[in-house]
Amino acid sequence: MKIFIVIPAYNEEKVISQTISDIKKYYPNVIAVDDGSSDNTFDEAKLAGAIVLRHIINRGQGAALRTGINYALREGADVIVTFDADGQFEASDIEKMCRPIANGESEVVLGTRFAGGNRVPIKKSLLLKAATILTEIITGLELTDVHNGFRALSRKAAQNIIIRQDRMAHASDIVHEIARLKLKFKEVPVTVKYTDYSKRKGQKISGSLKILFDMIFK
Repeated sequence: MKIFIVIPAYNEEKVISQTISDIKKYYPNVIAVDDGSSDNTFDEAKLAGAIVLRHIINRGQGAALRTGINYALREGADVIVTFDADGQFEASDIEKMCRPIANGESEVVLGTRFAGGNRVPIKKSLLLKAATILTEIITGLELTDVHNGFRALSRKAAQNIIIRQDRMAHASDIVHEIARLKLKFKEVPVTVKYTDYSKRKGQKISGSLKILFDMIFK
């Protein structure tokens, strides 16, 4: 089974090398998409051994994922894992994310931070819960975490899911596509580490509210 890891990255020179190195201990096919960074993200990712694609301008995480997923499909990927650049996730969790697809149980596996003892900041937790409720109303899917960047897609799912949103609302796009395409899915608990760096780089409240707006009106 050919597994590709896709990492969207924007101004992540401080952590991208470590993130890629951790993954490459387990998986050789790592694609980093430098989304118009103004720092040394491209060079650091290259030195760490990733296949590095580059957007000339910053287009957004959704667009970066689309670029990486399309490349992985062209390279013959059987499973595509999306993984954040900021060091929040554990590379050792990738295997359990891919297992349900390898076993034919699921076509999409979604990571959930609301299990396994993660300590989610209260404001973020409340916003994510609101997004979860809204997503269930719109799609009918019962999920615990709808904006987790850690997910695994079968080749069939990756070929058929359409990511329309270029920026952070792409996560809602993917969930809507799971419902539209009636794909078999499963949630798997993953570790999410809230470091000072990841909290500075992470989604702000204003951005989260914009995502909720996009879910309703776009």
